[in-house]
Amino acid sequence: MAENTQENQQEQNIQENIEDVNTSADANENSNSETASEESEIEKLKNDLSEANDKYLRLYAEFDNYKRRTAKERIDFLQTAGKDVIVSLLAILDDFERAEKAIESAQELTPVKEGVELIHQKLKSILSQKGLKAMESLGEQFDAEIHEAVTNIPAPSDDMKGKVIDELEKGYYLNDKVIRYAKVVVGA
Repeated sequence: MAENTQENQQEQNIQENIEDVNTSADANENSNSETASEESEIEKLKNDLSEANDKYLRLYAEFDNYKRRTAKERIDFLQTAGKDVIVSLLAILDDFERAEKAIESAQELTPVKEGVELIHQKLKSILSQKGLKAMESLGEQFDAEIHEAVTNIPAPSDDMKGKVIDELEKGYYLNDKVIRYAKVVVGA
């Protein structure tokens, strides 16, 4: 906002200078006592002012184009930021669709369980490649920075007081930053 005010003030000053030069040039032309050197100086000042104004307008236009281009690039980046993750998950979606068809015609449950377990391992592998890491909470000291206590229960032993006894929902890190807190039961 302050830049726009300064730019507007500079543009207004340039316009006032142009008007002053034009006014003085008109007055000089009407005066017969002016010498030729003064007229050439006025023309030189007009040319200098015109060049400065042109330079200012070009710089302003270039900066405006830069702002538009970076805004467009930022929007494009945000729209495609998750593209690589989605593309890698498409293979798992295909595997689940094949498993669903196999479940309909399956006679035995063991091969279906093995297939689902393979798909689960593949999903975990892809997510870990993208920076996802599961939190280990069971038996750890309760930490409010990474855990969300759902309830407290009497600890089975004294050494389990203040520690995580059960994990209701696993917590996750993405590139060493907590993206989901572990929901845990704490020993009291």
